[in-house]
Order: sequence, then C-alpha cells, then structure tokens
Amino acid sequence: MKLNYKLENLERIASEILEQAKSKYILFSGEMGSGKTTLIKELVKKLGSHHQVSSPTFSLVNEYEGENSAIYHFDFYRIEDETEAYDMGFEDYLDDSHYVFIEWPEKISNLWPEHYSHVKLEVNENQSRSLTLNEF
Repeated sequence: MKLNYKLENLERIASEILEQAKSKYILFSGEMGSGKTTLIKELVKKLGSHHQVSSPTFSLVNEYEGENSAIYHFDFYRIEDETEAYDMGFEDYLDDSHYVFIEWPEKISNLWPEHYSHVKLEVNENQSRSLTLNEF
C-alpha cells in the first residue's frame, strides 16, 4: 500500500494502516521529522487509548492501554548497539496479544519479529508525506 497524505488526513491514514496491516508488530522507518511519532499517536488513539502519547526516546518504551490490549511503543533512536534492546528485555514484549510499534527499527535489525508490517515515511517537497506499508 502506498499513500500520500497531509496532517489533516492523519485519522483516515491511521485507520487504513490498522485495516491493512497483517501484523500487530509495526515497524516505522523514516528520517527525523518525517512523522513517525505523530502517526503512532493517531494509531494509539484509534486503538482506544486515552493516554498522552509521547516518544519514548529516553525510556526506550512507553506502554498504553488500548480498548482491547496493551500497546507498546519503542523508540530505538538513541541506542548504540542492539544488545541494549536485548538487555532491556525487548523480546519479552513480542506477544501477539498486543500491538508493538517500533521507531528506528534499523537499530535492532537482528531482533525483528519473524512476521511484521513495515511503514516507511518520507517528507515530500510540499510538506505532505508519502507512506508505504509492506508486509514481511
């Protein structure tokens, strides 16, 4: 799935991702400022959470309670080595009963789940975004 969107279309885009993604493990790639956290905020809201969503850049993970399950939001931007993710128990969060959103997944490429959805975000010249959703 490939889409172009602006911020005012974010609610619709989040709904489409949740409808199209075949996995509850969703990896988000894109340059700094491409909208990964903003999109995850809308996804968490769509999943029924009323929590204030923020990037877990320093804590590595934030947990939100959704309508039907927990939602784990990881941000691996600041880690130097994927052993840091392993040491914090990342693999314990990989349970099909809840959503796992991962920003900067390239930092932990050896720890990716076997099956996952991958969202790649790009900023266009007019400040709209291009989103590509692939399944692995």
